[in-house]
Amino acid sequence: MPRSSFSDNPLLRVSRPVSACSRCRSAKVKCDGKLPACTACEKAGRENECSSANDQFARGKERSYVAALELRIEKLERRLEYARSRKASVAQYESEPPPTQQPDRKDSLATIRAAIHRKAERTRENTDVNSLMSDFGFLSINATTRDFEPSMTNMNFARLVLASSSNDPLPDTQGWAAPSREEGLGIVQYYMNNVFSLYPAFSETTFYTTLEQVYNQPDRSIKDTDYWLVFMVLAIGSVAQSQSSNDAHYRNGMYFVSRAMKHADKALVPGYVTQIQSLILLTQYSMLDPTHFDSWHLVGFTARAVVDLGFHQDPPPEQMPDKAQLDFRRKLFYCVYSLDRSISMVQARAFSFTDASTNVAWPRAKSFSRRASITGQMLAGTEPAFLLFQLRWAQSHWYQVLFQSDTVPISDSTSFIWQMCQDMREWADALPMSLPVAMREMFDLELRYSYVYCLMESSRAPNMSDYRRSLVFEHTIAYLDRLHEIVQNGSKNAFYTSHDALRVFFMATKLVAVLNEAEDLIAAGVTVSPPASQPGKPLPPPLPSRPGGYGLDNLQRSLDSLDRANQILLRWGQRWQDSSSLQQALDMITSDLTPRLRVRQQMRQRASPPQAMAQPATREMRWVDVDVEAMMRNNR
Repeated sequence: MPRSSFSDNPLLRVSRPVSACSRCRSAKVKCDGKLPACTACEKAGRENECSSANDQFARGKERSYVAALELRIEKLERRLEYARSRKASVAQYESEPPPTQQPDRKDSLATIRAAIHRKAERTRENTDVNSLMSDFGFLSINATTRDFEPSMTNMNFARLVLASSSNDPLPDTQGWAAPSREEGLGIVQYYMNNVFSLYPAFSETTFYTTLEQVYNQPDRSIKDTDYWLVFMVLAIGSVAQSQSSNDAHYRNGMYFVSRAMKHADKALVPGYVTQIQSLILLTQYSMLDPTHFDSWHLVGFTARAVVDLGFHQDPPPEQMPDKAQLDFRRKLFYCVYSLDRSISMVQARAFSFTDASTNVAWPRAKSFSRRASITGQMLAGTEPAFLLFQLRWAQSHWYQVLFQSDTVPISDSTSFIWQMCQDMREWADALPMSLPVAMREMFDLELRYSYVYCLMESSRAPNMSDYRRSLVFEHTIAYLDRLHEIVQNGSKNAFYTSHDALRVFFMATKLVAVLNEAEDLIAAGVTVSPPASQPGKPLPPPLPSRPGGYGLDNLQRSLDSLDRANQILLRWGQRWQDSSSLQQALDMITSDLTPRLRVRQQMRQRASPPQAMAQPATREMRWVDVDVEAMMRNNR
């Protein structure tokens, strides 16, 4: 824009003039800096002589204020025009499809286009990430508010949770038939015996009351959180009994979880205890249905809800609620604590919160007793929940020390590991005799899994002794053999999820690692003696007993256990697709080991023939200096 457009009678005024005009300066009169001529020059009739009007330079001063502004504007306009032209050229190339192959270095235009496409892609990615993180930041700041309703924005907490934790979309179940009331009560009973006994995250009395309303009084006004509670319990109880992804139990679970999703907006609203309960149920379901939901993201949301509501800390003594409410608050925290520790360990990830950031006492033992259900019968107690909480607490301690802290080796790592194993062994010895058989088996498997996890090599305990390898070898075989028996018998008790497939893969890989490291030692069948005990230090754990004694061939035991791990993953592959992927990965890992063990076994059999073949028949025996034929003739 030319300068004349700014100098045609501009009506500008400044509160403080840059410099006085020459006439006011010589007369020593105050100059107000009015443009195009100051007030003093106008009154004297000498507007044309005012230095501001004729754009003269004041003596020893800068140019006039208007000229400085005009020069600045000209520079900005030139830069703006240049930026517009450059943006137009970049936009022209951005709209074109990206190059499919590497451009020729001699083609400068193609190189520029490729660079523009790369920069545009990075910009879009950064924008998406920043937008997502800003949404998360908004939610974290407002996590305890109750104003985050669907009517206020298109994105609420429930939709964010479902969008970030969903894998495949749920099927359309509108045309599916709902299970009968009798079937529903059977599903609820299964959930109470096998899942609620481990995770008592809601009031049983309130649940049965709501269940009756849903089945017998559907017209009555029922809250969305109660609908969510009933439908999610039915969904978990159904899918937990499924043996394949096409059976009736799985279809019933799909039906109930689809019904529950209609009430997600209200059930997952932040700031309420019902949000934590709803997230716990959704996390439990995700462990049984990894095709549609991701348990890692869900347990993270659940842990964040617990921290936001302050459930990770006991309230001060002066603010303590009544004992029943305090026990319920503590049980709710330890349900989330147990889920978080279990999911994090099986996926080898960090916990959502550390033990040092929590301060929650154990619930009272009598708070785990359960009242009579709607049938009038007294149900089994929920002692398994308290036992599970104790085990998770022990696992959390050594997992953080060995795998989630710094990488500097522990000064006496062996004593630390022996102490952790001793604590877990004391926990197992104290299990009550009244514990159901299926629950005891599940705890025994969990204990052996914990032994192997704690005993294996890590950056903080790098030195693996032969005795530690022997412990890992025996516990992995015992774990795989027992779980194979449970899976083959089709036991529908206890709470086995898709994470148990990850545990099977973990145990099988540790067995492979031990065989690769100490194949000669294990193949020889030598019983390794425990290290000598030292005063004031914990004793090493004993080797577990073998069902068939110590005379069995370790090569055959290893081959059988690896084969059983393969069979477990194949069987569970009918339920969870991830299990089939793990089975294929295990085949690749054992592709070299299994043939090598079989060859070694065949060589041993050739070198040591069976006992019956080693002893020749009586007719083939020969004695020194004895004529056997003569003896036979004399006996005729």
